[in-house]
Amino acid sequence: MTSATPHADAIASHRRRERRRWRAVAIFALITGASFVLDVATGPSLLSPGEVLRSLTRLGERAAMTDTIVWDLRLPMALMAISVGAALGAGGAQMQTILDNPMASPYTLGMAAAAGFGAALVLAFGGFGLDAMIAVPIGAFVFAMLAALFLFALASMRRIRGDTIILGGIALLFLFQSLLSLVQFLSSPELSQQILFWLFGSLTKATWPTFWLTTGVTAVCGLLLLRDSWKLAALRMGETRATSLGVDVRRLRMKVLVIVAVMTATATSFVGVIGFVGLVAPHIARMSVGEDQRFLLPLSMLCGALLLSVASVLSKSLVPGALFPVGIVTAIVGVPFLLWLIFAPRRVGR
Repeated sequence: MTSATPHADAIASHRRRERRRWRAVAIFALITGASFVLDVATGPSLLSPGEVLRSLTRLGERAAMTDTIVWDLRLPMALMAISVGAALGAGGAQMQTILDNPMASPYTLGMAAAAGFGAALVLAFGGFGLDAMIAVPIGAFVFAMLAALFLFALASMRRIRGDTIILGGIALLFLFQSLLSLVQFLSSPELSQQILFWLFGSLTKATWPTFWLTTGVTAVCGLLLLRDSWKLAALRMGETRATSLGVDVRRLRMKVLVIVAVMTATATSFVGVIGFVGLVAPHIARMSVGEDQRFLLPLSMLCGALLLSVASVLSKSLVPGALFPVGIVTAIVGVPFLLWLIFAPRRVGR
């Protein structure tokens, strides 16, 4: 009887932790939903949350103009903010996991800068004969994947540690930023403005097809990452311990890099360069639910979606009648928050 009591207490304690983690996920889901409704309601033609909900649910009396504003103008942008934020949050969480570095994210590893250079190059050469709406995303995706290939090559080398991959990513970041500055320097003032606006990150060109493509890629990649949740949790305990548990660390690192590269390249190819979301969102999730990947991954996606949705609301609210690029807002909000994360006492959800 005495031997069963500690066992029962451990099980009860574990279940209490899981209930707390589920509550945290549910709370963030509700807050994200509220931010989404507020995002749809915010704009030059200010709508009430009640009007938005009636239009979304097709219930109650509503004006035809309201349905047009909600479904044709604002809903694709608001949904794209949720989808892209989730992709960046998941990508940042897994980069930090496989590289064991709190500063890792698709942005700091140079993928976003590579996408920006690819988009700028396509704009500078007139789309290579293609329509800009098609050519720019393709250019951004191709160069983001080229940056990822360099990281894959590093990860495939023997005796290469996570710190080395981080340094390689930082080198890519500076390389593509320098090349991007060169393209802007050689471009006309009008073209330079186009490049600059895209690099700031914007949701204004979101459409239903781009939303469904981004969401589909994010959902598939998220499920693939969730399948390896126990391996990723083992890796957080250290490479040696993960190897002793039967985890092929090199193979896992390569697999996650491929998945994250595809997911983030797809997202950034349609909305431009958005920083700090993939860096900050996983830290918020980790403080709330700890390192259990079954909860960390979904909550990182929710936190990323919430951050970008709030940034979208602020981008339409800072100056009445003006629409700030959402990437500027995430940087303004992200920098002080990142400083707080650095200097705040370490508290990890259990």
